[in-house]
Parts: sequence; structure tokens; C-alpha cells
Amino acid sequence: MSTALRTVLVLHGFSQNANILSKRLGALRKECGSDFELVFLDAPMILQPVDLFGSSPQNQSQPTDLAALGAAEASATSEDPALTPRAWWKSNKERTIYNGIEDSLLLVRDILKERRFDGVFGFSQGAAFAAVIAALLERPYLYPSFLVDGKTPHPPLKFCVAVSGFKPGGHICEPIFTPSYSTPTLHVIGKTDVVVVEERSRQLINVSENKRVVEHEGGHFVPSKASWRKFLCEYMKNPESDLPAPGSSASGAATPIGADGESLMAMKL
Repeated sequence: MSTALRTVLVLHGFSQNANILSKRLGALRKECGSDFELVFLDAPMILQPVDLFGSSPQNQSQPTDLAALGAAEASATSEDPALTPRAWWKSNKERTIYNGIEDSLLLVRDILKERRFDGVFGFSQGAAFAAVIAALLERPYLYPSFLVDGKTPHPPLKFCVAVSGFKPGGHICEPIFTPSYSTPTLHVIGKTDVVVVEERSRQLINVSENKRVVEHEGGHFVPSKASWRKFLCEYMKNPESDLPAPGSSASGAATPIGADGESLMAMKL
């Protein structure tokens, strides 16, 4: 890859938004410096209290539950749009229906037709969606609505970074990942992640032909130690290089879990 400025589309997780993820990745943005332009995109789906807390939000403690959802900065009733929790889709319990993914794909299509990106970086639900975009740009005809005047809106990406990612299903995504996709993809897994457990991440890894898998000792977060920041930036500069993996230790903004040992967020991903 050339040494020119690299433009990366960054996709936040469920119940976050672009401002929240940008804040959490501040150290990574500083590490990448002037070599990169990180473009943080907001998901179109605005989450309501019922999406975050279930049917009885009045019986829940909002700060605690939003922390469990990985978005302690947000408030379900906040009037500040910078803190509004968002999602790329909402799935049913069986993960067979992904409400809202069509709107998210059209939003990204319109962004891609206006400017060029070298790659995509996503966390959690955003990582799953990043892989969808990377795979779809290889065969955009699989979802005709993604085309612009019958043509792809953007060339295939040079890389994808999926942190705590997973393989979404449903009638739109299944064909996109069948049998696999070939965009170079870095899969980052937290060994103690209870929101997106390793088995679920492996489902995405299994359909990724050109992959690199690295693990950290932590949970559901983007590792932020200096060694990890350098590694992520170097990967995005040259995804084909044989970079040494960071040390096993990691730090970041972990996602607390509920009393039953599972995050509330897992229900909606």
C-alpha cells in the first residue's frame, strides 16, 4: 500500500454512536496521526428505552444498564444528539431477523459513492457490519439495492478490522458471506469477552479467506495499550505484512456484565 493518506470508515457498536467511539479511540487516533483520516459514521437507527432495557425501563437503573450495554456516556432519554444510542440493526432473539439493516446499507452506499476509503474499522456490531460491507463490495450484485445505476458504488476495500466481531445472518447477509469473502481482515478477539464470545467470532473468521486473528486477555473493548495501538495502525498501513502480534496483556474500556453473567447487549446484536 502506498504511503499516501489512508481514509478509514469507522463503525461503532450497538448502543454507542460515532461521538462515543471516537472518544474511546482517541489514543488510537493520536497514534495513527496524520497518516490516517478516520471517518466515524453514525448508524441510522436511534434506540429507544425499550430497546435498551426491555419492556420495563422504569424498573431499571439507566446508568447501570447503559454501562452494561457499553455506552455509559449515553442516556436513553438524553436530548443531546451527541450521546444518542444507535444501532445498525436490531435482531430478534433467534438472530434470524435484522430489522434496520437495509437502511444501514443504503446509508453506507450513499457515503461510499461520494468518497473513497482504503478500509473499514468496526467494533462489536460495527465489526460485524464492517465485514458485511467488505464482503458486499466484492460482489455488490448480491444486494441489488446497494448498486448505483447498476454499478458498484465503491471498489473493494483494501482491509477490514473487526474487533469483537461476529457473522450476522438473515436473508441479506447469508448470501454475502456464502461461501466466504477475501478482503484482508484483522479479527481481534477478547479472551474474556462475554458479549461476543469467541465461538461466535469464529463464525465470522471461518468465512474470512484472507485473515489474521489476534487475541487479547481482556473483554469487550478495543485494546488501547501502546503496543496494540501501534499494531493496529501498522496493520492498516500494510495489511499484507507479517507484523508481530502485540503482547497478551491489553487494556480498554471494558463492558460490565449483568448479574447473570451475560451482558444485556448480547440480546440485540
